[in-house]
Amino acid sequence: MTSEQVEPGIDGDEAAAESAQNASEEGYQRGLGNRQIQMIAIGGAIGTGLFLGAGKAISKAGPSLILAYAVVGIIIFFIMRALGELLMYRPVSGSFSEYARELLGPFFGYVTGWTYWLFWVVTGITEVTAAASYVQYWWPSVPQWSSALVFTVALYFVNLISVKLFGELEFWFSMVKVTAIIGMILIGIGVLTLGFSKAGDTASITHLWHDGGFFPKGIGGTLMTLQIVMFAFLAVELVGVTAGESKDPKTVLPKAINTVPWRIGLFYVGALIIIMSLVPWTEFKPGVSPFVAAFAKVGLPLGAGIVNFVVLSAALSSCNSGMYSTGRMLRDLALNGQGPKIFTRLTRSGTPLLGTTVSGAFMLVGVWINYQWPSNAFNYVVSFATISGMWAWIMILCSHLRYRRAVNLGRLPASDFRMPGAPWTSWIALAFIGLVIVEMGIDKDARVSLYCAPIWGVIMVVSYFVIRARRPEVFAKRDTLAEREAERV
Repeated sequence: MTSEQVEPGIDGDEAAAESAQNASEEGYQRGLGNRQIQMIAIGGAIGTGLFLGAGKAISKAGPSLILAYAVVGIIIFFIMRALGELLMYRPVSGSFSEYARELLGPFFGYVTGWTYWLFWVVTGITEVTAAASYVQYWWPSVPQWSSALVFTVALYFVNLISVKLFGELEFWFSMVKVTAIIGMILIGIGVLTLGFSKAGDTASITHLWHDGGFFPKGIGGTLMTLQIVMFAFLAVELVGVTAGESKDPKTVLPKAINTVPWRIGLFYVGALIIIMSLVPWTEFKPGVSPFVAAFAKVGLPLGAGIVNFVVLSAALSSCNSGMYSTGRMLRDLALNGQGPKIFTRLTRSGTPLLGTTVSGAFMLVGVWINYQWPSNAFNYVVSFATISGMWAWIMILCSHLRYRRAVNLGRLPASDFRMPGAPWTSWIALAFIGLVIVEMGIDKDARVSLYCAPIWGVIMVVSYFVIRARRPEVFAKRDTLAEREAERV
């Protein structure tokens, strides 16, 4: 990079960091188009948390769960706009791990990269196992381990062929989920307005307030569902990982992020309003999909099979995303000297072969563990996914706060996709995440998620200082912004 290419407000060290990052992206192919990015963004916001987990949340909060999803949806929008502003500043494949490294310091980039990698490995383990269990709905004689093996190997090879094939598969996985929800909403509207099917005589929007009121379990009951709602949105940030492989990130990513409010409004708030109008909230039970209950009420005998197919698609979608993101995170860590150098290698099609292979191997080990261990023991491993996913959100918001401060000081160029209400909206989102973590500590069912965090934190701190002692230059080269900002305080 010549002196003429350095933007105003960026000094030599920062220009070098930018040049290093540009070099780190060489080899990736920008094979993800607008259609695929939009569906990845939609799919990231719709998971098994809606199709299966909403039953438990409804039983705890009643109709007020609708309000909980609306409020959390606003917080998720803040997080995604913060990420969007960073992506327009510099669309990189490492995404929030790279921003944490540059803006908060090498330690935070190191922890974020490895934590997000582990998040998707653990998520992949649970989702591929769940997918195998869904297969038994149709073929109960098929061993669960064999289905899990087939799914893991198949998705592994899909991710090795090309990023375009990954995007295409994710497009159709998301299409299944979107079609199912829209179909349920349209059927529900038809029942409520035209009165057809056996649910027509009892279905009414008054179910939202007549069975104990809108807050039947009180405000406290609604607050205690916030953690369940937040978990349902884990992986919505995945669209940020695709930045380095999007054909036109400056145009496509803002469009995808700006659709978050209507996606949440339609697929979560809209779907829940219809479902709880068809079926009184008191009839929903934990562990039973509210979609199955609604289809049964309408009188569709294939409802359970349809929902089972949808949640199978959702589980495979999540595992597919895990295969994709873990390989990219390992390569980003390796390029910055914070992981084994061998992970930097790419195939001719631009995919991180070894990073994806190692991640896939860990997922296979997890399937074996799930087969061998009792479910309670395995839950201690699985529960880490929730707290590690929120760590990524915290790092996005903290990086955004540091970025805006640097922009105000004239040290970094301003993004052309600014977060509304910043920095206050970032602080509000951080406070909200803090509230959810406190709730996790109160709720005995969710508390296990917090037990794993200190153990992983110790591993990260110790490994960081070991690597830094052996290779101090790895962490020194990206200290510039964090250190200089600290000097100004």
